[in-house]
Amino acid sequence: MNSATEPIWHDRKRILGMPITFTKYSIRDNKLLISKGLFTTEENEILLYRILDFKLIRTLLDKACGVGTIVLFTADSSDRTFKIQKVKNSSNVKEMLSKLVEEERAKAGIKGREIYGVADNVDS
Repeated sequence: MNSATEPIWHDRKRILGMPITFTKYSIRDNKLLISKGLFTTEENEILLYRILDFKLIRTLLDKACGVGTIVLFTADSSDRTFKIQKVKNSSNVKEMLSKLVEEERAKAGIKGREIYGVADNVDS
């Protein structure tokens, strides 16, 4: 079992395949954490079971650099979409994230249609 200090996965947003930005992503303790910035840091997190759907975007340059962007559609009231931008092995990360989301839903006893109902009510 992973402790609070050991992420299941982590990476940075990359420029031309190199991790030289101040945007960090990690998955730990059933949450996706996104941290952006150097002087002013913005941190955002979402519980994995609140992720509704995924989209993978890979441009020709992304493919050449071995990166991609994963767009997450969520039931989170503060931010309906999250982007995990320009990360390595993006297809594998998307599949891993999808499995983790399903595992977290099963642990919490939540079915997909229950989450979709919450997402529909957020807009109301």
